[in-house]
Amino acid sequence: MASRIRSIFSGSVGNLVEWYDWYVYSAFSLYFAPAFFPKGNLTAQLLNSAAIFAVGFLMRPLGGWLMGIYADRAGRKAALLASVLLMCGGSLLIALTPSYSQIGVAAPALLVLARLLQGLSVGGEYGTSATYLSEMADARHRGFFSSFQYVTLIAGQLLALLVQLALQQLLTPAELAAWGWRIPFGIGAAAALVALYLRRTMEETDAFQQEAAQPSAPKASQLRILLQHPREVLTVIGLTLGGTVVFYTFTTYVQKFLVNTTGFSKGQATLVSFGALGVAMLLQPLLGALSDRVGRRPVLLFFGIGATLLTVPLLTALARAQGLGEAFGLLLLAMLVISGYTSINAVVKAELFPTEIRALGVGLPYALTVAVFGGSAEYLALLAKDYGVEHWFYWYVTACAAVSLLVYWRMADTRATSRIRE
Repeated sequence: MASRIRSIFSGSVGNLVEWYDWYVYSAFSLYFAPAFFPKGNLTAQLLNSAAIFAVGFLMRPLGGWLMGIYADRAGRKAALLASVLLMCGGSLLIALTPSYSQIGVAAPALLVLARLLQGLSVGGEYGTSATYLSEMADARHRGFFSSFQYVTLIAGQLLALLVQLALQQLLTPAELAAWGWRIPFGIGAAAALVALYLRRTMEETDAFQQEAAQPSAPKASQLRILLQHPREVLTVIGLTLGGTVVFYTFTTYVQKFLVNTTGFSKGQATLVSFGALGVAMLLQPLLGALSDRVGRRPVLLFFGIGATLLTVPLLTALARAQGLGEAFGLLLLAMLVISGYTSINAVVKAELFPTEIRALGVGLPYALTVAVFGGSAEYLALLAKDYGVEHWFYWYVTACAAVSLLVYWRMADTRATSRIRE
């Protein structure tokens, strides 16, 4: 048990670093957008940085495919080591890229390249990490232990915001805009090397070792094997669609929403986001453990119903919030609802597939869905605002949540039908 917990910890810390590197882009885009793009109004510059954020998402399906195949053939540990190396390279490139005024269009081009590397990394990280944590946990506590994927994912966001808060106190706004925004990317590159060291000490999962020990026989390609599970693939797409749009709306985009729509300062928006995310991180293992007792489906239904009914009222009220306390309370309610999805979505997906195809089955359809819907959420929100129809985006998020609610309503409870071996 001790070695199992150690391996889960090492995998989770690596996950934290990867998601810190991914989210620090969004956290600091308010500062570096003018450095990479020609001068214009804030919304136009944020649209450019959001477009590159979305481009990074387009690489996630490729990462989910390549890393999923690699994890199912070479092992979960090998794939997790590869993903953290890619993330390190992307962060270092952003930290060192000169500004638009120095090298012209090469600056945004290098920014795109860095995000492509990071997208490839994160695309592979999710499916492999979800598979690893779910396989390392025992059946009685699988929801609890797998919830630490989003504990560390949110912790990565919190760390990005904490670094932002610290730099906002230590540096002037002019210093942050000129060079201070490079610091968090340098931190991310260095932290990725630490995660690489920790992941070298992880154990391989029993499920993969048992599968690898089976007598070898000619097998179809893994993509062909995956296509033999169309219901499971469609289930992953359906349960992810609403979850990813709602999650990115209230975690990644909300900081810009509080500045650009509500009218808060950058520091105030960061503070509200940080507090709400901190509570959300603590909710993950609680709801994960709850799913071990009552099943996965009731927890997913809690999210689906809550997100469908509350998204428009919450965003409308948040746009009109008069103080930090009011904004924090509204965002906290949103985080409670979202946690019904984030706490258990990894284990639900992992429980759908057999060992030989699990990492690819979890990673590829998830990454495709996130690339199309999660990656475009911030861009669509800013585009709607730019056209003066921001409330249309609220209804778009609601519609996505409603689609996932239908999937939760019809799907079996994966706790009872799990395909993960003991």
